[in-house]
Order: sequence, then structure tokens, then C-alpha cells
Amino acid sequence: MPIKREQDDEGKGRYLVRAPGETVAEMTYRHTGADQLIIDHTEVPDAFRGTGTGLRLLKHLMADARAEGRKIIPICPFAAAQFERHPEWSDMLAYTVKTKGG
Repeated sequence: MPIKREQDDEGKGRYLVRAPGETVAEMTYRHTGADQLIIDHTEVPDAFRGTGTGLRLLKHLMADARAEGRKIIPICPFAAAQFERHPEWSDMLAYTVKTKGG
């Protein structure tokens, strides 16, 4: 299932995947300043559970952020937890974010 990016003129956007039946998994973000973006929400419905869709959304966002010269602030618990699990991604962080468990 392909990942699509939608963004408005104010720098708010989302990465999404549609499953049959119009079920949507998404990761939302907003630009802050000229070179940062905040990941503020990830939602992966049960239809996508166990498929790695949340991680695919994050990897697409990271690739675009890298190409655009942006750093990431992951306030979404899912995204923050993924950055903790993958210290090799630390170069993409605007600053270190810790989850409750970290």
C-alpha cells in the first residue's frame, strides 16, 4: 500500500496509507520555524496492526525531512519511542526527547 503525503499552505500535514474500505493510518506533523517539524500524532487502526505501517510512515517522513534539511521533534509517543529504539537516527532530532519509560 503506497504512502501519500498531504500538506497545507501553513505547514501542517500528514503521511497516510489507505487500506481497502477507506481505513486510514496516518502520522501528522507541523513545521515549526524554517528547519524543524513536530510529529504530533500517529494513528494506526487495527486493520494495519502487525504490518509495520507506523514505522513505514515514520521512515517516509524522515526521508522527506532529511531531503528538506529539517530536524524532527517527536512529541507523538509512538515516534518518540521509535527514536529511542533507533539511536542511529539521532542526527535527525532537533533535540533529545524522552518518553515516560525512557
